[in-house]
Amino acid sequence: MDYNLIINFAIIVLLVWFVYSRFAGVRGLKNLQPDQFQDALKRDPNHILIDVHEPGEVQQGRIAGAINIPLSQMKQRAGEIPAGKSVYLYCRSGMRSKLAARILQKRGFRELAHLQGGILSWNGNVVR
Repeated sequence: MDYNLIINFAIIVLLVWFVYSRFAGVRGLKNLQPDQFQDALKRDPNHILIDVHEPGEVQQGRIAGAINIPLSQMKQRAGEIPAGKSVYLYCRSGMRSKLAARILQKRGFRELAHLQGGILSWNGNVVR
C-alpha cells in the first residue's frame, strides 16, 4: 500500500473540509444587498448595527448608528450585544461580517443579517 498516497489524500480531505467550514454560508444569515440592508434597518426598530472593522479601519468611515466590535474581539465582546435584537453586521467587503455572524450564531443569536459587499457596496451616508 502506498502510504504517501494515503497521506496526500488525507491532507486534501482536511484542506477541503477546512476551507468549506471557514467560508460556507451561515445558516439563517440574511445576505442583504445595500438597498435591502438600508430598508431593513429603517423597518426594524428592534435592531443593533455592528461594524466589525478593526479600529484603524473605522476611521475610513462607518454607517451612522453603528457600534464597533472588531471581528478580532467578537468572541470576547458578544455579551455586549443585547439578546432579542436583530443584529445587522457589516465590514469592508462582506467576508468578516459573515465570520462574525457565525460566532454570534454559536452564541445563540438567531436574527442575523449582513451587508453583501460590505461598506464598499454601501450607497448610503458614511460618517467619518
